[in-house]
Amino acid sequence: MLKTMQAARILVVEDEHSLASIMEAYLRREGFHTERASSGKEALQLAHTWKPDLILLDIMLPELDGLEVLKRLQTAQQDVRVILLTARSEQLDKLLGLKLGADDYVVKPFDPNEVVLRVHAVLRRSQPQPTPALRLGQLELDLQAMNVQVSGTRVHLTLTEYRLLEVLARHPQRTFSREELLERCWEGDALGRTVDVHMGTLRRKLEQHGIVGMLETVRGVGYRLWIQ
Repeated sequence: MLKTMQAARILVVEDEHSLASIMEAYLRREGFHTERASSGKEALQLAHTWKPDLILLDIMLPELDGLEVLKRLQTAQQDVRVILLTARSEQLDKLLGLKLGADDYVVKPFDPNEVVLRVHAVLRRSQPQPTPALRLGQLELDLQAMNVQVSGTRVHLTLTEYRLLEVLARHPQRTFSREELLERCWEGDALGRTVDVHMGTLRRKLEQHGIVGMLETVRGVGYRLWIQ
């Protein structure tokens, strides 16, 4: 797992010496660590021993071509991102490379700055993404899993109760009318009284976990989540 993208290791697999040197110079200027291989066999050896985070892999290589290298990396379950470099104009190679597990491709001749941008983009996509969450004091909503915790303890809510709480939690201190909550949280027809019933149950469940006074009824208007 990468600590930072700038600390990433980039293996440049290219048998054209001048082009490989240019690519290494551009990548190092961005703060990346680089190594170079000029054949498919050398690329596989370095992939195993040096363990790069991303490989710039030319398709036309001596001994083993880039697509064969890609196949063997996949067979070995090597956890590495791959950008193919190809001088061929045929779409077949590009599609086959992507099917084999390449993350992107660049057609020669190319601007080295473009390749650097592609490297940044692929590494950024491979970074672990934090789970979206809302935290309001001891209350935490996991927006992806659609569950709620108070100080690490799960609060078991129905889907409707969760939807109501999420709407309020996204806009703390804002008062929502019953009509607004019905529109956002229900599919089909329902009455304002339905909101009151679910809000009452939601409030009791929160209070059982020590969340008292946060879910407020605004008399004659609706509800809000009040944060001290």
